[in-house]
Amino acid sequence: MSTNEHITERALQTVLKTVLIDLDGTLVDSAPDIVEAAARMLRELGAAPLPFKTVRGFIGNGVPTLVRRVLAASTLGSCAATPAEEQFAQHLFHRHYEDTNGRFGRVYPGVIEGLNALRAAGYRLGCVTNKPQAPCAVLLAMSALTEYFEVVVAGDTIPQMKPDPEPLLHACRALGTDPALCVLVGDSHVDVAAALAARMPVYIVRYGYPGPDGHAGMRGAAWLDSLAELPALLALASHASEQNSLQKGECHVARIATPVA
Repeated sequence: MSTNEHITERALQTVLKTVLIDLDGTLVDSAPDIVEAAARMLRELGAAPLPFKTVRGFIGNGVPTLVRRVLAASTLGSCAATPAEEQFAQHLFHRHYEDTNGRFGRVYPGVIEGLNALRAAGYRLGCVTNKPQAPCAVLLAMSALTEYFEVVVAGDTIPQMKPDPEPLLHACRALGTDPALCVLVGDSHVDVAAALAARMPVYIVRYGYPGPDGHAGMRGAAWLDSLAELPALLALASHASEQNSLQKGECHVARIATPVA
């Protein structure tokens, strides 16, 4: 039996009671805030803003990667930015994002309903994001989401960020939860890679910021149209019989979800 099959068997025998959730693109549509901050950064550097869709596709791997991609895609990208130039651009982005964070984005439909249902059912909740702690705390507060999470692991809480599994494992340790009995909900390849590396079942929302390749190749993930669907799906996953077992190497929760359209 493979490691993933062993985890699946344990999940089938245990009621899953811990849910870790990504922030940007999963709980909150924060792209308008981020794109506006990137536009202001570029203007201050003497470049034209990029199209909304372009910058939205860069979200999910942390600010340094976002800024690097924005610089490369802009009119400044004819010459590769030096490390010092990237650091300065990041400083500008953070300064502008302090003003835009939480101003233009919105909580996705179904998020509050889903969080309330999960909490009412006794699930322990954690937020794991690549966003730095300071803007993460602001966005959670402005979105009225802070109260739902016992643990928040931000992009600078520990040295590693997703797709490294350590942020998920760190959250599990803080909650006293076995990773195999925890579920991650996210929106991107970064979330899938982190969850599978942590040997953790993973759900991916169909909205959000999946990255340049979209949802292609996100094998091993289950799918949600809304976070409001999650409580019922977790109940099914916890009580499903062995006849619903997955193919080798996939998590049980992926079997009961609808394939990507």
